[in-house]
Amino acid sequence: MRKIMRGLLAALLAAGALVAAGGGTTPAAALDNGLARTPQMGWNDWNTFFCNVNESLIRQTADIMVSSGMAAAGYTYVNIDDCWSTKSRNAAGDLVADPQKFPSGMKALADYVHSKGLKLGIYSSAGTTTCAGYPASLGYEQRDAALWASWGIDYLKYDNCGDHQGKSGQQRYTAMRDALAATGRPILFSLCNWGQESVWTWGMPVGNSWRTTGDIAANWNSIMGILDQQVGLEAYSGPGGWNDPDMLEVGVGSLTATEGRAHFSLWSLLNAPLIAGNDIRSMSAETRTILTNTEVIAVNQDWGGRQGHKISDNGNLEVWRKPMSNGSVAVVLLNRGTSTSTISTTAAALGLGSVASYTVRDLWAHTTSTSTGTISASVPGHGAAMFLVTGGGITPTPTGTIKGVGSGRCLDVTGAAATNGAQAQIWDCNGQPNQQWTPTASGELRVFGTKCLDVYNRGTADGTNVIIWDCNGQTNQQWRLNSDGTITAVGANKCLDVPNNATANGTKLVIWSCNGGANQRWTRT
Repeated sequence: MRKIMRGLLAALLAAGALVAAGGGTTPAAALDNGLARTPQMGWNDWNTFFCNVNESLIRQTADIMVSSGMAAAGYTYVNIDDCWSTKSRNAAGDLVADPQKFPSGMKALADYVHSKGLKLGIYSSAGTTTCAGYPASLGYEQRDAALWASWGIDYLKYDNCGDHQGKSGQQRYTAMRDALAATGRPILFSLCNWGQESVWTWGMPVGNSWRTTGDIAANWNSIMGILDQQVGLEAYSGPGGWNDPDMLEVGVGSLTATEGRAHFSLWSLLNAPLIAGNDIRSMSAETRTILTNTEVIAVNQDWGGRQGHKISDNGNLEVWRKPMSNGSVAVVLLNRGTSTSTISTTAAALGLGSVASYTVRDLWAHTTSTSTGTISASVPGHGAAMFLVTGGGITPTPTGTIKGVGSGRCLDVTGAAATNGAQAQIWDCNGQPNQQWTPTASGELRVFGTKCLDVYNRGTADGTNVIIWDCNGQTNQQWRLNSDGTITAVGANKCLDVPNNATANGTKLVIWSCNGGANQRWTRT
């Protein structure tokens, strides 16, 4: 049903050669729609359900995304793939949601997903028909985009099937970009042209992500084949636009947990969109643990947006590295073979400065050790180890709670919501993820791995609300932890404050002129 593109490896290798030669390494400016400043995270029905999509599945998935902790870990989009419409447009020329599959209609479904703090995605194709033979959007871009916006759609996956009417991919995808922009609604635009026409060279100003390969399958050989095709593409990716090696197969088919951890590690290191493809309603605890590993997710969501790349290839044993925004380096030691092997690299090979000791954080074991410069692990067949290596004077600060001196209650995200705009408050200390804050070397206070404590709308006035938002490196997300216990918002030069010396659960936090009061002093635990 779905085309699998062949012959792409040669094209990608050619792109890699171009990069190596020093040409074509500066990507165009990102699509200016304010979205995907870090790689998008969510779920899509195709890998498990194919055309068997319906309203109940989407509603149940949204429910489980919240209750399983996936939403708290950063997963936001619930995406409907092919086969959602009727087989023909209506008399007015509009697409029609299949009334048997979606009896409440798409607007009601979007409202339900939004009520969960999540976003809804839809699917079409840049041709006359979709891959499954349903009506698609070539020639109907303005009409379809306006319809989706009226429904409350937040994400479009735009495939490459059907008759292209002699138009290039760049022409067809640009037409939909412009149609989406004309709606005035922020809709994340995911290009799915299977890596044709070297899409990475023109995708950045057109979409928020672009598929670099044919379709993934739930087996090790497919995952490794797609991985190989990412070599040399790291120059074409960054905040606002991402290389997309296709959706995650963690928890799908016969893929083992060991393979799933390796798959998730590599896709995170590659800054790939993290779009789960399993049935999360029935996923095992092991699959849920993989998909919600916030330390691995934090590598993917690092606001600096530098894509990881391969630095060593010794047959079945490979080393991949990703520079992080705080000067540390994430590393994946990959064993493509079938037998357990020891894989090693060095701080020098990772590009870290020469110091006496390095901190090595194991992102799967959640343990920290030190090294004089060698990073090594015994890695099972079809497995990977993943570390965050810090040196050169950078000391990682552990995650913990932040307690108000005056209130005795903890810095907390209202309702444990991982959505942009959720307000910071004080609440009884309970150790839950919405009270776990990680200071970074760039001055952030991170929660849920990917969200930052943020002064609303870059405000500087006393009483401006404090919220969480996608980490973006701006000064309204930078905080200074002072020796007297105060926490200063760098952009406003004001202190994190509990208004009116309140102590009640649910009191919303603001910034205020620093005065040293107990309601502005905090301790880390």
